[in-house]
Amino acid sequence: MSQISSTVLALLEILSYAFIFAIGAGILWLIVIYIRDKTQTASTLRRNYPVIARFRYLFEHLGEFFRQYFFALDREEMPFNRAERSWVYRAAKNVDSTVAFGSTRDLKPAGTVYFANAPFPDLEHGTTPPAPVTIGPYARTPYTTSSIFNISGMSYGAISVPAVRALSRGAQKAGIWLNTGEGGLSPYHLEGGCDIVFQIGTGKFGVRKPEGGFDEDKLRAVAAHETVRMFELKLSQGAKPGKGGILPGAKVTEEIAAIRGLTPGEDAISPNRHPEASNVGELLDMIAYVREVTGKPVGFKAVLGAHGFLDGLCQEILSRGEASAPDFITIDSADGGTGAAPMSLIDNMGMPLRESLPKAVDVLTRYGLRQRIKVCASGKLINPSEVAWAFCAGADFVNSARGFMFALGCIQALQCNKNTCPTGITTHNPKLQFGLDPADKAERVASYAKNMLKEVTVLAHSCGVTEPRLLRRYHARIVQDSGRSVSMAELYPEQAQQHAAQ
Repeated sequence: MSQISSTVLALLEILSYAFIFAIGAGILWLIVIYIRDKTQTASTLRRNYPVIARFRYLFEHLGEFFRQYFFALDREEMPFNRAERSWVYRAAKNVDSTVAFGSTRDLKPAGTVYFANAPFPDLEHGTTPPAPVTIGPYARTPYTTSSIFNISGMSYGAISVPAVRALSRGAQKAGIWLNTGEGGLSPYHLEGGCDIVFQIGTGKFGVRKPEGGFDEDKLRAVAAHETVRMFELKLSQGAKPGKGGILPGAKVTEEIAAIRGLTPGEDAISPNRHPEASNVGELLDMIAYVREVTGKPVGFKAVLGAHGFLDGLCQEILSRGEASAPDFITIDSADGGTGAAPMSLIDNMGMPLRESLPKAVDVLTRYGLRQRIKVCASGKLINPSEVAWAFCAGADFVNSARGFMFALGCIQALQCNKNTCPTGITTHNPKLQFGLDPADKAERVASYAKNMLKEVTVLAHSCGVTEPRLLRRYHARIVQDSGRSVSMAELYPEQAQQHAAQ
């Protein structure tokens, strides 16, 4: 008994010394921090209020998380509120998406979209799948797909290996395409066997010569993969129109550098445009070049802004013949997402999709090119209502990046540009990637895509049409400043063809 008592006393003595040491170390740390804060000149607050001012930065950092989980209401947050994210999480987990009692969505604010239900929807519509669409009739290898909702561009580099693996496998399971983003084609994109859209950014990563410009051999090598179905030239991106891609050096690992043709550890900053394309004629020349070398359909991605761009493009196409047209155009929104971009561009530049998509469709219709050029809508379309709206506006396809990030487990921690993503999606830290299991998340990616198709089809059936691509502008109504809604067909009247395609 005495031996046990002496052991306990010895342990208490050690703990006492440890406690005293910790207190002493804490006091010493406070003294050092006090001296550093008082003598530095970079921060006025820390100089005037040493030590205490540091808590301001801690609270400012923690505020993001407290607002997200404790203070913000279900439909308050930006860029995506809790209600929007919750639907994606439920769809990805393939759990019951029904809710009780009534909607929490406020239908009164201007800009709110809702749909006009048909009084007598057809009873036979329940099993009609979307009709297949062929892209690139003038390419040696056109692409035909029935998918309506696909994975938008997210580069390997901007996102991690397990994230790319999960997206590739999930896309194959759901029968949708995966856009590589501008970071080149990695083995992880090919791993799942899904259809791939290879994006060529202004840096031409993966298909460039060391001194810049296209490398035809690399282009042919990419196109030789059967699952690479199309090529997309990225002119601009929603969150940073007018500026090239940005990949912080912390994310440029040796493997990523090898795939992109870069130096490990250095920031990867692409030019703000393709040097080969300074006008619509040169853009069509570049599209024709890539299509001829690869034999695959080629289109481009852009944020609309400058007045007359599409008119000038269509006029040039008509002068050359419709074979010269891009096979598809991806219209990105000013409120699109990114891993890293200047706030001045994210907040202020480009045209939102709500305005640009119907305008783009109208221009193509007016010049008689709507059937020749397929239209993809991209930018903040993660829920069925937004996707259904895009089809009402005239889209052939909808692409989403952040929706599929939520399906992977993204919690909107806003750490994408810091290599500290807590869910392992946008980081190359192996410890943080550990929690992202590609096999499990592939199922969630597939479930999200399948449930999106299901829910958008439900909306289409309620409007009285058999599938989403048959939705028209008169099926959507948009609330105005007066509080009354107006048919989208009145705001954006269907255009009559004024020019004949040659």
